[in-house]
Amino acid sequence: MERREFTASLVAGGIAGMCVDLTLFPLDTIKTRLQSPQGFARAGGLRGIYAGVPSAAVGSFPNASAFFVTYEATKSLLGACGPPHAAAATHMLAASLGEIVACLIRVPTEVVKQRAQAGPSSGTLQVLLRTLRQEVRALRCLYMSLITPPPSLSLPPQSLWSRRQGHTLYSWQAAVCGAFAGGVAAFVTTPLDVAKTRIMLAKAGTSTASGNIPRVLYEVWKRQGLLGLFAGSLPRMAFISIGGFIFLGAYDKVRSMLL
Repeated sequence: MERREFTASLVAGGIAGMCVDLTLFPLDTIKTRLQSPQGFARAGGLRGIYAGVPSAAVGSFPNASAFFVTYEATKSLLGACGPPHAAAATHMLAASLGEIVACLIRVPTEVVKQRAQAGPSSGTLQVLLRTLRQEVRALRCLYMSLITPPPSLSLPPQSLWSRRQGHTLYSWQAAVCGAFAGGVAAFVTTPLDVAKTRIMLAKAGTSTASGNIPRVLYEVWKRQGLLGLFAGSLPRMAFISIGGFIFLGAYDKVRSMLL
């Protein structure tokens, strides 16, 4: 990947990430509180809807930049040596590697953000200091964040659509791919996101904090049934679907302007 392409991906990805995270932050807060073990009202309800936003603001730019730089570099490398009919698989692998790299930044900020969202009486800085002082679980939660469907899941269908019409997708077409793929994936994987939220909010030393996903899902099922497993699915679908539209649309538009 050329230096100009690297810079364009870095800047466009960061801008797109900040647009999504800051614009749709209230939806993410509502989703987190609906999934909180203490319940929506006790977790803050509709009060302090922007609690934890500093963590999101700090992490969104480098997180999205890391994803797109890795994605574009991997796609360029694999595309040069792979057959044309394997384009969708190339995009899927590149997007997966991009997520792995981005999660190194996303996980710590996500832990702090969700704890601030579920406990609005504490500021982001207080939550950060308390987390660092009592426990360092960010890396242990890494694999949990990898199961959260990002708008990047639309990249393989975006590749197929582009090849079918014979030219690069327009910005609105890339945005539609992001909205559709993100919304479907968000609903299907909501139980896994519930488990991730419970683990990130759990106190150190508890059985939930150990990170045993099947056990956490079983406990939620036993206490709250199917509704508990899909708690927060609607705001989560809205966040990822609208976020996917903004994310890929903004990225495609800004990147094309810089190249």
